[in-house]
Amino acid sequence: MADPQEPCRSDRQEPGAAALGAPEPQGTAESPVRHGTSEDGAQNADPDRVREFALERYRYILQQIHTLNENVYRFLALYQALATAVVGATLALFVGYKSWGLDAATARSGMIALMSLNTVIAGFSVMLIIIGVIAWIDYRQEECELTDKIVHPGFRAKPKLGNLFRWYETYIVAFIVTSTAFAWLGTVRLLLPTVK
Repeated sequence: MADPQEPCRSDRQEPGAAALGAPEPQGTAESPVRHGTSEDGAQNADPDRVREFALERYRYILQQIHTLNENVYRFLALYQALATAVVGATLALFVGYKSWGLDAATARSGMIALMSLNTVIAGFSVMLIIIGVIAWIDYRQEECELTDKIVHPGFRAKPKLGNLFRWYETYIVAFIVTSTAFAWLGTVRLLLPTVK
């Protein structure tokens, strides 16, 4: 237990230092080292902090790459659902326009409008996939740069556009474009000429 007669010392004082009235030494304290903020940059950085930061950044990059890979399937599912609904509506209009009391010009205009909507959906899906591929390439390049610095140069191979035919996004985009083209072809060549 502390002696009630003992003067209180400030938190900055060491146990053996004078308590009251003792002047603190002036100008002897060194300024704290701020890692990575000096002119020499990374040479003054704390290696443990750099490694920890690099590991967290690497985890983030891998998580973003995983998310981008999953998003492609979401965009494909969105396209399939919307395109199926729009093409189904086009076929329903073709089959039922007479029983609904629509004239041929209105039915043809409706089918063209629905197919145009299908094209917009396809274009939007393709655009999202291409943006995802561009972001994926950026994250992969950042991953390669990070592993080159932290592990060793060449630890991960940089992505090459020559591998385009090995990426499933290529075939998903090809599917979307082809299915949209076939839907237009069927509408223009088979459906519209028979609406009279």
